[in-house]
Amino acid sequence: MADHASVSSLREPLVTKPRTLAGITDDILGQMQRRPTARWWIAFSLAAALLLLGVGTVTYEILTGIGTWGLNRTVGWAFDITNFVFWVGIGHAGTLISAILFLFRQKWRTSINRSAEAMTLFAVMCAGVFPLIHMGRPWVGFFVFPYPNDRGPLWVNFRSPLLWDVFAISTYFTVSAVFWFVGLVPDLATVRDRLPPGLKRRIFAVLAMGWTGSARIWNRYETLYMLLAGLATPLVLSVHTIVSMDFATSVIPGWHTTIFPPYFVAGAVFSGFAMVLTLMIVARAVMGLDHLITQRHLENMAKIIIVTGGIVGLAYGTEFFIAWFSGSAYERFTFINRATGPFAWAYWIMVSCNVISPQLLWFKKLRTSTVALFVLSLVINVGMWFERFVIIVTSLHRDFLPSSWGTYAPTKIEVFTLLGSFGLFFTLFLLFVRALPVISIGEVKSVLGYARPKLAAPPAEPASSVLEVA
Repeated sequence: MADHASVSSLREPLVTKPRTLAGITDDILGQMQRRPTARWWIAFSLAAALLLLGVGTVTYEILTGIGTWGLNRTVGWAFDITNFVFWVGIGHAGTLISAILFLFRQKWRTSINRSAEAMTLFAVMCAGVFPLIHMGRPWVGFFVFPYPNDRGPLWVNFRSPLLWDVFAISTYFTVSAVFWFVGLVPDLATVRDRLPPGLKRRIFAVLAMGWTGSARIWNRYETLYMLLAGLATPLVLSVHTIVSMDFATSVIPGWHTTIFPPYFVAGAVFSGFAMVLTLMIVARAVMGLDHLITQRHLENMAKIIIVTGGIVGLAYGTEFFIAWFSGSAYERFTFINRATGPFAWAYWIMVSCNVISPQLLWFKKLRTSTVALFVLSLVINVGMWFERFVIIVTSLHRDFLPSSWGTYAPTKIEVFTLLGSFGLFFTLFLLFVRALPVISIGEVKSVLGYARPKLAAPPAEPASSVLEVA
């Protein structure tokens, strides 16, 4: 911790360890230069094993057909759409941290925005797998894209929610990828300048796009970054709103409701921040970045989880109230059945994880405990997965006619596909940690003097020998 004489009594520094500008660069790039630790190899091996399991399962699925799933006439959607909505929600926190908090000049985002943006891209990749599989014939998936063709009057059905999912996900991924890459450019140039001549330096030279770091380039860069942040911000609201329309525009009791768009957006931010917490807590412990990803960063994310968790809990209560107030026997039965029917166990897991557990974060002692935050972040993500499962399955397994009632149980193929998506996510994230700067060097340097008097200069420190160029 920095000396009390050089620290503001009103604000806590965003970089808690005294560092020079060169020291910040060494801390962040040192993670890329060192050999992977045994813990990284263990985590990568487990993630790669899950990914291979998922690849094998999806291959078998495509060759055999989606009859390998536990779907039936009554429950035509289940694990596939549950996983799709879950992963889309996970991706929302990245854009929120990067774009919205940037526009609101929230300086505490600087140490976590890079990883959150990468998490967005990887989560959207995982989400995109499930509509592709659900097509049944993924080799003709290109039909959903509006390209010049000779099929005459045969065209895509623009009323299909699957089509709008494709539009939403492809747009969200494209804008998020551009936003992420633009933010990386200054750091890619830093890596380029520190590497010895060779193939790796040439690769980073191409990726850095001729960055020189001049005042004119920085000015244009900041203007472009601001424009992209403004462009990406509406996507946080629009993408999950479009996903919620898959349900809200139907006539199924429990789905046909106007609360779904804001409810889904709040739930997406809720689950996304929980996943960011999970990843950041692990990263700061394994990579020794606790002076950059500080307790204040974790506490601020916990506060956002309290707010969004409260919105989600309010939405649960509003659904029950509207079901009663509407006077519709079908709506009333659907929600009573959720809480007391065959899938009541899933409903109460959802309520316990998403409504009750976040209330523990009101206590500062728990909100500032890394172990407690890590456990609660995992609990919240479990609860958010069950939320999507409850919404989908409990509204379908009891149809309007009792003669059409059925049940649902996932097959091992569906379970393995879900595990494979987690394997894909963590494999990509672990490779990202090794290949690129996990924290934005330039943005952290911009807040290095935050809450410190200008005259209080941190002590000089030797440059890291790991990064010395031969």
